[in-house]
Amino acid sequence: MAKKNSKLFLLVFLGMLTAFGPFVTDMYLPTLPAMSHFFNTTSSFIQLGLTTSMIGLAVGQLLFGPLSDKYGRRLPLISALSLFLLSTIGCIYSQNIMQFVGWRLIQGMAGAGGIVISRSIAADKYSGKELAKMLAIIGAINGIAPVAAPIVGGTMADITGWQGIFWVLFLIGILLLSGSIHFNDTLPAAQRGKTKWVDVYHGLITVLHNRSYVGYILQNGFAQSVLFANISSAPFIMQQHYGFSPLMFSICFGINAVAIGIAAASAAKFKHPEQALYTGSAGMLLASLCLLIAFYSDCSFWVYETLLIALLLMLGLTFTASNALAMDSARANAGIASALLGALGFAFGGLVSPLVGLGNILISTGLVFVIGSLGSLICTLRALNRKFTLAKTLRTAKS
Repeated sequence: MAKKNSKLFLLVFLGMLTAFGPFVTDMYLPTLPAMSHFFNTTSSFIQLGLTTSMIGLAVGQLLFGPLSDKYGRRLPLISALSLFLLSTIGCIYSQNIMQFVGWRLIQGMAGAGGIVISRSIAADKYSGKELAKMLAIIGAINGIAPVAAPIVGGTMADITGWQGIFWVLFLIGILLLSGSIHFNDTLPAAQRGKTKWVDVYHGLITVLHNRSYVGYILQNGFAQSVLFANISSAPFIMQQHYGFSPLMFSICFGINAVAIGIAAASAAKFKHPEQALYTGSAGMLLASLCLLIAFYSDCSFWVYETLLIALLLMLGLTFTASNALAMDSARANAGIASALLGALGFAFGGLVSPLVGLGNILISTGLVFVIGSLGSLICTLRALNRKFTLAKTLRTAKS
């Protein structure tokens, strides 16, 4: 009889897997100027490494999610982490910028395997409020990643250069690969797909016909657009507009990331995840409107920071709630459901990231915040209205 995974092991293991995204995208950001000199290229080409990693993070989830439904969680996870180690070595020893960009695409795809499979494992083990609690704790653990990534990256940049950062990523990959080998699969063989692997994507049609699920993942996509708009704009707003040093920016960036983690953990305190989702979505729109007005008024840094923290707190509430509700509504196809959830988030993020640089960065950022928050609230209302209407219909039919 297979030994069960302990709850503590799952918490730490899944938390580290979900932190892959921030570490892969954020950790090397402080070294971008140095890398442009190393590869003797422009900053635009260096930025391609970030863009391609986000593309990889989106595409990789669509690959490893369905594969985990077909072959279980453990084998695809070990494969993804092995590929991550190989691609990280490729990044370190790249001879030119195009080699580096290519390896970053593969690294993003491999890192996505950990992200998507971690949600599927949580859905295998828990449901309903227990699933929301588990995802809230994982979200809180994951909230440390955006804080740690730039700090570790900035420290390593001064000591070992950009290659040292990728060696740290390699060591993290080794730790997670060891955990994957120790991990006991949570998807029994009897529950795995029986069709050929190319037919696994038939589950895609099933989940896309689930309108509640589609509403939740679209809400999450719009929420992710707000998050990535902040990540893309904050360095320029804080350093160029408000005159902060890179160190002070890192401290503020870390504080803001902690706010998301706190809110993600607090979402489990709501009686129902639907309440957390509605509260967060409505609060996001209110905070975004206030930020847009503040930007138009050329507000002080403390007004900007206070409103931004309020926005990120509301954002954190929605992340936990939408993840739990989406995975709970499509647990029969947890792999593809998790893949779509994650891929759509990174796709939205990749789409809006360049938009904040158009024209006045303050105004463009504020507009992206408002549009993303409005889309989030609309999707929330549609998803929740459908769920409550369906529940009412079922109660009427039973009576």
